[in-house]
Amino acid sequence: MRMLINVPETVVADGLRGMAAAHPDLVVDVDNRVVVRRDAPVAGKVGLVSGGGSGHEPLHAGFVGPGMLSAACPGEVFTSPVPDQMVRAAAAVDSGSGVLFVVKNYTGDVLNFDMAAELAEDEGVQVARVLVDDDVAVADSTFTAGRRGTGATLFVEKIAGALADEGAPLERVEAMARRVNESARSFGVALSSVTTPAKGTPTFDLPPGELELGIGIHGEPGRERRPMMTSGEIADVAVHAVLEDLRPAGPVLVLVNGMGATPLLELYGFNAEVQRVLSERGVTVARTLVGNYVTSLDMAGCSVTLCQVDEEMVRLWDAPVQTPALRWGR
Repeated sequence: MRMLINVPETVVADGLRGMAAAHPDLVVDVDNRVVVRRDAPVAGKVGLVSGGGSGHEPLHAGFVGPGMLSAACPGEVFTSPVPDQMVRAAAAVDSGSGVLFVVKNYTGDVLNFDMAAELAEDEGVQVARVLVDDDVAVADSTFTAGRRGTGATLFVEKIAGALADEGAPLERVEAMARRVNESARSFGVALSSVTTPAKGTPTFDLPPGELELGIGIHGEPGRERRPMMTSGEIADVAVHAVLEDLRPAGPVLVLVNGMGATPLLELYGFNAEVQRVLSERGVTVARTLVGNYVTSLDMAGCSVTLCQVDEEMVRLWDAPVQTPALRWGR
């Protein structure tokens, strides 16, 4: 195992200490594993809280800041955060306008966020929950009942976060988050396995010269394995799978996402192929984001997320955002 770590047991805490040193605009509670924007709670503003297992950076802590999340709860690597973290986060960001939990559809995340919502409400915090389940590859896979939550999480957090920053009430922010999730679909591809610090070896066997179509962000099985394909062939398969399920009737946001170990040069080349397929299918692209945003540690590979948008959603996407991993308009 060759990793830039001290010991596997402290990898999350070490990462959070480094984040605190790099981003003084965040309040990073290393012991309790909660990351909060420094100006929280903001009067009259709905708080947005998300979280999940570490190893998917910059998701979620990298999206904390004005225009996006109010707080994030990082769990251990590929392990759900616990309800106490979520309750602390909700209390830290609640201004009296309520808190929205954005939850990826993994069994541990769902159970713990549900429990946290009940505990927070017992303490007088109004909580709404939105489940992200955008992966079209498989249903009822490892870790999940139903579809997995993947790249659409970024779209939900950005668009709902912008609306919350405008002072919209909780019901409207929740409705927008649900609309974004319902309008988004994703499909991922693995070119290599993922290696967790605790295990130190690849979590699954992917022989040389093969790839896995429809992989999950924890290394869960996909739809099928095939001999290695070109970037254009992968784009054909991935975009087709998304469009067959989404069937957009209007313009789309595009996220071409790296799984952690794919160079940006390759991702931009892959984006060229994704744009080609969309053009051939007559799909209009409103905005495109390319980079490593919803990752799986050291996995090589990519995912494509499309979200059908209207004028309001594009306006909220374009609204200013100032987080460690996503920033524009300021």
